[in-house]
Amino acid sequence: MMDITAEEIVELFEKDVKARKRLAELLVVEPDIRLAIINAVLRDIATKQDLVELRRAIREDIKGLESRINGLEARINGLEARMNSLESGVSSLEARLDMVVGELDRLFKLVVVSVLGILMSITTTILVRILLP
Repeated sequence: MMDITAEEIVELFEKDVKARKRLAELLVVEPDIRLAIINAVLRDIATKQDLVELRRAIREDIKGLESRINGLEARINGLEARMNSLESGVSSLEARLDMVVGELDRLFKLVVVSVLGILMSITTTILVRILLP
């Protein structure tokens, strides 16, 4: 007697579409088997409650993201305010530096004029002593 394996049975059903359909019809007619198939299918189907819970979870995620975005926007606004403050501080320093440069330029010119005056006075004194004995 030749034993047929489960693998061979499956292969036979794969080859014979008509036999496969008859087997499905036979299985569906049996109440216990039909119930088992329905329960197996129902486990894979999302229920209204599943969708409600999913929507709730998505809303919570969105609220969390909105909260994080608002926090980031507040931090960005704070950084912008600090940058504006720094920019005005830099502008103020530049203005003061320009004033210092102008003052140094004026003092340099005053020193040059003073040194030239002293040199002219010394030169005049020396020339007077040399020319008028």
